[in-house]
Amino acid sequence: MSVFTRVTPEELSAWLKRYAIGTLSELQGIAAGIENTNYFVTTSHGRFVLTLFERLAAAELPFYLNLMAHLARHGIPCPAPIADRGDKYLGTLNGKPATIVTCLPGAPLTAPDAGHCEQVGAMLGAMHLAGKSYAGKLENPRGPKWWGAAAREVAPFLDDVRRALLASELEYQERHRGLDLPRGPVHADLFRDNVLFEGERIGGVIDFYFAGIDALLFDVAVTVNDWCVDPAGEIDAERARALLAAYRAVRELTATELGAWPVMLRAAALRFWLSRLYDFYLPRPGELTHAHDPEHFRRVLEARRARPFPLV
Repeated sequence: MSVFTRVTPEELSAWLKRYAIGTLSELQGIAAGIENTNYFVTTSHGRFVLTLFERLAAAELPFYLNLMAHLARHGIPCPAPIADRGDKYLGTLNGKPATIVTCLPGAPLTAPDAGHCEQVGAMLGAMHLAGKSYAGKLENPRGPKWWGAAAREVAPFLDDVRRALLASELEYQERHRGLDLPRGPVHADLFRDNVLFEGERIGGVIDFYFAGIDALLFDVAVTVNDWCVDPAGEIDAERARALLAAYRAVRELTATELGAWPVMLRAAALRFWLSRLYDFYLPRPGELTHAHDPEHFRRVLEARRARPFPLV
């Protein structure tokens, strides 16, 4: 996403000889996000996205790349990894694991309406159904184990009020850890900047590199907490109802999921408050990087604790 590792046109041209996607005509760094290095790559055959992985090890990456390939084969408009001449999705470029995927049409929305949220809900339901037949195994890397480790690292930077809020929510989530919810591959980061709209229709779903196996309801909560909130962190009822109704028309929720909804909304808010605290206080150097304001998801978490949005 951001540019941490520089790649020159000459270096990429040599690397692309391993692929049957033509010759390089343009290379452009993507100045968004905080996890990986991404470039737009235009060749004589079309436009692609090059990703160099800054944190993930090569051994972890087959889960993500094979998941995207699986979903693309099942009709989900997500980036499809391009295999090299040796039929491998993953290579090494400038010392980093690297892959190249199809570039999808469209652009993110900053101010979605209920109609957009309805499409996102239906797409998420379709992704969950398509993922049922995926055999890959990788526990959500930003799940409860990571929450505890990240909390210990960021706690020294927090004031007493925020430290108490963090400790209270971690304790609450620990008490509800045993919920028996339907599980499967989740995107786990389906924010507005990871869904591309081409006009009024979804052109693609991108950035699966936080995916893993987790409760499907957690994925729904993550999505609602971004697509359906106002700047104060409160849920916009019209957008939330549209998203949830569209999702449930594709995959109905179980009785256990209906009961666990307030817990999952809080868990999703906690996960992103923690990740934003971590990136804000413990950043890595990068040429084109930005860290999101942690306070937004603190407000979201406090709103979910005080006023969970009902599912009926």
